[in-house]
Amino acid sequence: MRSSRLSWKRPRRSILIMGLLATRMLAQNTYTWQQIKERFEATNPTLRADRIGIDEAKTQEVTAYLRPNPDFTSSLDQIQPFNGNPYRPFGFALPLFAVNYMRERQNKRELRLESARKATGIAISQLADQERNLLFNLRNAFVQALQAKAVLALATDNLAYYDRLLAVNDDRLKAGDIAQIDLDRLELQRVQYESDIQTAQTNVRTAKIQLLMLLNESTPVEQFDVTGPFDFTEPLTTLEELRNQAMANRPDLLAASQSVDKAKTDYRLAIANGSTDPTFGVDVGRNPPIPAYVGFSVSIPIRIHDRNQGEKARTQLEISRSQRLQDAARAQVLNDVDSAWATLISARALLLPYKSKYLQLAAKVRETVSFAYQHGGSSLLEFLNAQSDYRTVQLNYLNLVGSFLTAASQLNLAVGREVMP
Repeated sequence: MRSSRLSWKRPRRSILIMGLLATRMLAQNTYTWQQIKERFEATNPTLRADRIGIDEAKTQEVTAYLRPNPDFTSSLDQIQPFNGNPYRPFGFALPLFAVNYMRERQNKRELRLESARKATGIAISQLADQERNLLFNLRNAFVQALQAKAVLALATDNLAYYDRLLAVNDDRLKAGDIAQIDLDRLELQRVQYESDIQTAQTNVRTAKIQLLMLLNESTPVEQFDVTGPFDFTEPLTTLEELRNQAMANRPDLLAASQSVDKAKTDYRLAIANGSTDPTFGVDVGRNPPIPAYVGFSVSIPIRIHDRNQGEKARTQLEISRSQRLQDAARAQVLNDVDSAWATLISARALLLPYKSKYLQLAAKVRETVSFAYQHGGSSLLEFLNAQSDYRTVQLNYLNLVGSFLTAASQLNLAVGREVMP
């Protein structure tokens, strides 16, 4: 009975190891964060669509700077088909050709172009802000993939270590040092380590799928992998420096400032549009007995009722509205930086004792209790608790590193540039 159980267990372990090796062999393309970022910027469909929007905004500059089209009028008057001489119906005809052109005053055309260019600038800043947010999502997915891989490596190591202990205790059973029930209980605990591996493999695939979606890639998950340091580093800056960098780099704050500037230009344009634009005309005709004549005209609208009052009031209010939104954006930037910094410092405070003490202590306790149990110096319950404590401490540490790296991504998002690797 015992030999059949062991013969079944060995193939199961071999199949698991072969499956892990096959998965690693299929992961042929491995990318660093910088490579992932470059591919994302080149292939993400949302960013590519927004870049087309920038080109659309630039075409509006062409439209804004167009001159008014001249008007051409032609007429033929005094046609007399029933004047008694049907052979000369155009004998007294009066042809007329006229060209009219409206002259825009007070730099309307230049102001329209300036407003359109500032709208393009706002669109560019909004694209940068969109990219900032998408890069945050990309970085989080990248961190999750690294974290899942680290957890998978830990689960694999834990299972290998536990299998070695099982082999030792199997020898002890044969030697009569432990009871069969103790070995059975040890084998029952193995299912937890197998479950950890299956869960970690699923998390690795899920994180990679999220990355592939953001990259707009159809590469099979088995042929895609990422690599990079999964650890925390000390922040090499201060909160005040981060605040200053955020005020200088955040594209949404820049877009808010540009909106204020554009609103002022639009107000000047509304004032200019309230002015009169004369229309100059020249006409050429014939008026017998005058064989040909040339005439000139000027048409000036009298703006008594419509002086563009509504648009003037609206654009003036838009200036105040944009200024309030700029104030709100500035406050949001500072809030984002302060919150991200507090989260980062909190994660760092939790990590430091693990790094300096708890990891080594958990490994030492596991080794000590394992040695003592193998030599009859501790109980089975103490042995299982030591294994569980080591697994919990190591897993907590990896989760804290993931939280720290996510907080670092949040800080990069808040500042508007990468200040934490």
